Amino acid sequence: MERTLETSRLAVASGTKASGRRSRWKSQFALQSMVWPGLLFLLVFSYFPMYGILIAFKKYDLFLGIMDSPWAGLTYFREFVTDPNFLNVLRNTLAMNLLALLLSFPAPILFALLLNELTAGRFKRFVQTVSYVPHFVSWVIFGGLILTVLSPTNGVLNLLLVKLHFINEPINFMAKPELFWFIMVGAEMLKGIGWGAIIYIAAIAGVDPELHEAAKIDGAGRFQRMWYVTVPSIMGTIVIMLIFAVSSILNTGFEQIMVMQNPLNLDVSETIDTYVYKVGLQQMRYSYSTAVGLAKSVVALILLFGANYLSRKLSDNSLF
Repeated sequence: MERTLETSRLAVASGTKASGRRSRWKSQFALQSMVWPGLLFLLVFSYFPMYGILIAFKKYDLFLGIMDSPWAGLTYFREFVTDPNFLNVLRNTLAMNLLALLLSFPAPILFALLLNELTAGRFKRFVQTVSYVPHFVSWVIFGGLILTVLSPTNGVLNLLLVKLHFINEPINFMAKPELFWFIMVGAEMLKGIGWGAIIYIAAIAGVDPELHEAAKIDGAGRFQRMWYVTVPSIMGTIVIMLIFAVSSILNTGFEQIMVMQNPLNLDVSETIDTYVYKVGLQQMRYSYSTAVGLAKSVVALILLFGANYLSRKLSDNSLF
């Protein structure tokens, strides 16, 4: 008898939970329907293609297909690590990303803080619009503009430096390997500073105005309020963006490097992305290029978890 009553209670509880889920589903149908296209996009373009990871462990043959191609194990991973160019492309990739992390990462934060202090609404909107525009210009066009500005023949920068008597003759900037990393980081900063500031501007908009009022009553100036009120209030957003930046430290981008690269700066401009394109794809070594891509993804995942762990321990802010 007791067992029958217990079974009945469980059935009623189960039915109640199912009814509650159905009612929540109906009440949230409009919101959940907006999520479905995003989930479908992830499934089609992110999860289904993961089947192709097998190529990294096989001696892939286009005519045999993925499943029928013979296994190669870790051959292509070892091949990349033992490649004579490995240390050079790794050095270039890390150097440019670390330099970008040092210079380009704080730039949108500083720009958002300064933009927030503008009181003239029309001028503020104008500055925002102008700063966003480079993001929507392709690297082919933007890189071409940079090359034109730096041109040794009729480049604006060389003409200006000669007129101001800083230099006696034009400089071929793109033929100077020691300048390439700084040129790339500067171009990337110029192109992305406005777009990168959007998320910080949104975070600043959520800062409680009463904090600023209290600091103003205590005698804090504009820059003091910026440093002691605004920055701590958006520190969570800054930390999350820093975690993402650290996890993508092996991704220098492909288009910008290919546009700015030439035989004179090849020694410092060849990165993992461009090297894999030339060796792995142009030579149709698909297994090799897939192995390198997979290795980069694994390293990025390790960096993501490592940066998140350190951030949680040091600042109590983390992504998860």
